[in-house]
Amino acid sequence: MAKKLEAYPGNAKQSSVDSAGLRKKILTRFLAAPIVLGLFLFVPAGTLDYWQAWVYCAVLFIPMFFLIAYFLKKDPKVLERRIKMKEKENRQKSLVMLSGVVFFIGILLPGLDRRFGWSTVPFEIAIAADIVIFLGYLLFFLVLRENHYASRVIEIQKGQKVISTGPYSVVRHPMYVAVLLIWLFTPIALGSYLALIPFLSLPLVLFFRILNEEDVLRRELPGYAEYCQKTKYRLVPFVW
Repeated sequence: MAKKLEAYPGNAKQSSVDSAGLRKKILTRFLAAPIVLGLFLFVPAGTLDYWQAWVYCAVLFIPMFFLIAYFLKKDPKVLERRIKMKEKENRQKSLVMLSGVVFFIGILLPGLDRRFGWSTVPFEIAIAADIVIFLGYLLFFLVLRENHYASRVIEIQKGQKVISTGPYSVVRHPMYVAVLLIWLFTPIALGSYLALIPFLSLPLVLFFRILNEEDVLRRELPGYAEYCQKTKYRLVPFVW
């Protein structure tokens, strides 16, 4: 999200976090994620002989392990906000549901494509897509480190202040840039051109999400309108 906060002392961050409960939630989700994703990929493929899926899972979950370990130690409140799922804005609820449907269809297609051979992505291009996904994950990490209030849902936290440093000095929504890099290159990394079709609708979903999010931020976050004047582009420099 495009909401940003200046860092505050580590002890204050740590004191309000139920460390044991948070660690349990994070561990449960981390262990469940590769199992669920594996079912979405290998069951439709009908085989475990699907090297693109194995490499893709490694690119996703190895960096995720280090990201979680870093923030559990340095700033667990970031993780606490990232596991929130319930949107307050009605328009956002619809957009989240739509993106969930797109993701569900898009993540099933590569396995089916692998089984029936509808399209073929060359080895070099699939690996290049994995590299882009890793870079997207790196940007995701940099955004979380810069913006301690980068919640999954749209909400304004008490004491939140606008900042314009790091990735936020380039575009107003660098988190969504990272998300697009990861998801738009996912079907290519999984060896399927066909799966690009549903994933190509995600930029449109993010377009409407960003417009609604900025309405909330302009209305409720002091200084955000001035920040928009300074950092003119939302997602792509010199474009939008």
